Amino acid sequence: MVLKDYIKNILLFLMGALMNDCVLSSSHYMKREHSLVRPFQGVGVNMPYWDFMGHTVITSNYIRLTPDQQSKSGAIWNFPPCMTVNWEIHVTFKVHGKGTELFGDGFAIWYTKERMQPGAVFGSKDHFSGLVVILDTYSNHNGPHNHQHPYLSAMVNNSTWSYDHDRDGTHTQLAGCEVRFRNYNFDTHISIRYENNILSVSTDLENRGEWKNCFVVNNVELPTGYFFGVSATTGDLSDNHDILSFKFYDLDSNVTPEIIMARANIVPNAKTFEPPREHKDDPKPSMSNAKIFFILLFGMLVAVGVAIFAISYFKEKNSRKRFY
Repeated sequence: MVLKDYIKNILLFLMGALMNDCVLSSSHYMKREHSLVRPFQGVGVNMPYWDFMGHTVITSNYIRLTPDQQSKSGAIWNFPPCMTVNWEIHVTFKVHGKGTELFGDGFAIWYTKERMQPGAVFGSKDHFSGLVVILDTYSNHNGPHNHQHPYLSAMVNNSTWSYDHDRDGTHTQLAGCEVRFRNYNFDTHISIRYENNILSVSTDLENRGEWKNCFVVNNVELPTGYFFGVSATTGDLSDNHDILSFKFYDLDSNVTPEIIMARANIVPNAKTFEPPREHKDDPKPSMSNAKIFFILLFGMLVAVGVAIFAISYFKEKNSRKRFY
C-alpha cells in the first residue's frame, strides 16, 4: 500500500511539473539553442550553440567580453538563426572596473544578418543589417548632447547607415534613456522585447526585481533568420564587460511556417525612425586656464625680451653718437 501511494505521488508530481511546463510555454518559452545560463559549459574552448572571438574569456560563472584594459574587444555570437517572429531576451550583465570618473567604452546586444565580424561599433561590424541595442558607458562625452552617461539606445539599420561613434549614435538612434549600472555588487539586467512590430526595452538596475521601462518604439520591422550576439570594446578607457546570462523567450502563438518564411524577406526598418541628421563637427574646445596662463606668460617674456633688446640697442647707438 505504501509503495502504491509512493508511485501515485510520483505520478502526481510528474503531472504537475508537466502542467507547469505547459503553462510556462504558453506565454514564455525559453529556447535553449538561443540561451546561455550558468554554469557555462565548454569553459575556455567552446559553448553549445555559441561562438566567441577577440579577447573574450569564458569561465563557469561569467563570460568576460573585455578585461579592464585598454584597446580590447570581444564578442559572443549565437549560430542558430532565430526563426521566431515574436520574442523577448533577458540579459544579465556586470560592467565594472577601477575607473571612478573615466571609463568605457560599453557593450552592444545585436540581432543582425551578419555574425562574427569584428568592427568599429563596440567590437562589431558597422553598416550592419538588423537591430543593435547599445549600453554606452564612455564617460568622456563625444560631442554635445542633452544626456548623461551611461546611455542606453537602439538603432535599426538596413546596412546603408554608419553608426556615428563620435556622437554616440544620437543621429541615427530610435530612442534612448540614461542608465546607471557600473560597479554594482548585484546583478543588473536588460530586457529587449519584440512583439507585433513593437520594440520595447526595459532595465532592472536597482536590485528590486522589477522592470523599469526605458523606451517603446512602434512600427519596427525585423526579419526572421537573423542572429543574436553581444560584443564589447575598450579604447583609451576601459572596463570589465561580463555577461552572466542570455535568456531567449519564444512569444509566438498561432504563427504559421508561411508567416515565418515570409518575414525572412523583410528589410529591417522603423517607420517612425527619423532620418539621420547632418553630421556636425564639435566646436573647438575653449582653452584651459593653465594654457591661457602659459600663453600670457610667454607673451610677457617675449615683450620683456624685446624691451631689453630695444633699450640695449638705443643705448649702444647713443654711445656711438657721443664717441663721434
